[in-house]
Amino acid sequence: TLGVEDTARDVRPSGEAGLWRSETPFRAGDSYTVKSYVPRPTPGQLADIYLGRTSRFPDGTPAIPCDLPEGSPLREAFYTKVVGKTAAQMRAHWSKIIFTGRGSPPQEVEGDAEVKKALANHPAGIGYLDNSALDQSVKAVKIVP
Repeated sequence: TLGVEDTARDVRPSGEAGLWRSETPFRAGDSYTVKSYVPRPTPGQLADIYLGRTSRFPDGTPAIPCDLPEGSPLREAFYTKVVGKTAAQMRAHWSKIIFTGRGSPPQEVEGDAEVKKALANHPAGIGYLDNSALDQSVKAVKIVP
C-alpha cells in the first residue's frame, strides 16, 4: 500500500509515479505526480479522483484532474502504483462510466508542459508529470510505498 510521507527531504526515487512537495530535491529521470491544491492527498483520495468516484477534494473544492496520453509510461506507472489498475482496466472502467452517463475521465493533456499549464489555469487542479519537469510553478507532494 502507499502512504504519504511527512518529510520531503527523505527522497526515495522509485522510477514510478509518486507525489512530491516543492521543497523536495528533484532528480532527473524519476517520475512524480504533482498537484496544485490539496495540502497532502492520501492515495485513496487520488484513486477516488482519478477513478471518478468523487469530483471534489475533502473540503468540498472541485477536483480537476488531468492525465497524460494513453500509452505514456508515466501514466501506466501512475495508474498501476497509485490507482491500482492497469491501462486496460482503466479503459474498461471509464467506458462503463461514460456509457452510463455517470462521469467523464480526467482531461487528457499532451505532456509535462501541458500538465503545468492545466494546473496553472485551475487552482484546484491535480496531475502528474516527470520529475525533470518540476519547477516552482507547481506544488508537489510525495507519496511513498
